[in-house]
Amino acid sequence: MTDFTSLGLAAPILDALAAKGYTNPTPIQQKAIPVVIEGRDLCGIAQTGTGKTAAFALPSLHRLSANPKPRRPKACRMLVLSPTRELASQIADSFELYGKNLKLSVATIFGGVPIPRQIKQLATGIDIVVATPGRLLDLIDQHALSLRDVEILVLDEADQMLDLGFIHALKRIHRLLPTKRQTLFFSATMPKTIADLGDSFLTDPIKVSVAPPSTTAERVEQRAIFVNQAEKQALLTMRLKSDPIDRALVFTRTKHGADRVVKHLAAAGISANAIHGNKSQPQRERALAEFRSGQSPILVATDIAARGIDVGGVSHVYNFELPNVPEQYVHRIGRTARAGADGVAISFIADDEKPYMRSIEKLTRVKPAIDALPENFLQEMARLPKPKADERPARPQGQRPQGQGQRRHDGERSGGGERPAGGPRRRRPGGGGGGARVGAHKGAVRRTGDR
Repeated sequence: MTDFTSLGLAAPILDALAAKGYTNPTPIQQKAIPVVIEGRDLCGIAQTGTGKTAAFALPSLHRLSANPKPRRPKACRMLVLSPTRELASQIADSFELYGKNLKLSVATIFGGVPIPRQIKQLATGIDIVVATPGRLLDLIDQHALSLRDVEILVLDEADQMLDLGFIHALKRIHRLLPTKRQTLFFSATMPKTIADLGDSFLTDPIKVSVAPPSTTAERVEQRAIFVNQAEKQALLTMRLKSDPIDRALVFTRTKHGADRVVKHLAAAGISANAIHGNKSQPQRERALAEFRSGQSPILVATDIAARGIDVGGVSHVYNFELPNVPEQYVHRIGRTARAGADGVAISFIADDEKPYMRSIEKLTRVKPAIDALPENFLQEMARLPKPKADERPARPQGQRPQGQGQRRHDGERSGGGERPAGGPRRRRPGGGGGGARVGAHKGAVRRTGDR
């Protein structure tokens, strides 16, 4: 079996991997690392959970460290583009972990955090920038960052970036990049629109593909329950109380729906947090920290906010509402049954969601086992406590109802998160514009060699 030592990585990187007990690369890492070390462009079809972050981080760190250069003000040597905050944070953490024995700086940029201090931190230059497109362009527009020195570009989750409306931002970023560079392009799916985008960024790429969607779905025990929409909350509460859960992810289609689920669970004495685009960055990070630690083992999420969540020990995934895009279902259930562990995915299916389930079965080639409703379900449902107030707060006259706002970066309605990049924006009096986050994990730009 191939191990990391045979892939040609520098000793400091191998030491960092060994310290974490990582010895054998995943299939995408075996295929991608030698290609990237050679300096070739790469087009990879791989989904979350296949190890693709290390597939581009390890060889990129190798190349940057083998050719050290002084940092130029307001510039970076490597740019990684990510569709969401959570994924950007996770990628930056990986760079810090794998590069802990190297003297390379890492900065994370996304919206939701005040910008002036981050502008100051970028002033001296950064080796590796991990960014969401909108906030990256904010900093470029404020002359806080230039892409003129980018040697390595990574587009991660390209299909998701297009789904979120980032196509114009990506095209603008492309125009700002040097022609001579290495580009690594990753997507879970490769329809024509994604392939066309890749062709515009890549030059004579090597193409690698691993873990087709059905592979992940086949490793998870899939179950389904037919239930009226109005009865789903009661069913979820009962299942969470009876199922042998370590950690569970609950997926809803909307931000309001996620909050409502959490409110009902709290009334029933079940600790849960919601994560979605309307949550502030501190709220999102606190929810993830409590989920990882087990303090609050139930996390209710929308599809977009869940991108980048990579938490071990997720025993159950509950599809409170089915996604209308079958690939999203595969992304959801792939968050359990990782690293050889068992995992269960349970879908609550209302009548109007049956077509979604048929599309999912066609994609995954797996038909879930059907569970019956719990015994005495209606009687038990009637006994469940209700939240004190399950209505939305009254809105001032003339205010637009929630849900009718402009679409934001997370594919949900406006109210939080990042705007589609590159468009016009209103300036706040006395403010510096939006809020890019740079190195906000630990409050500062991080150096991979600093602990």
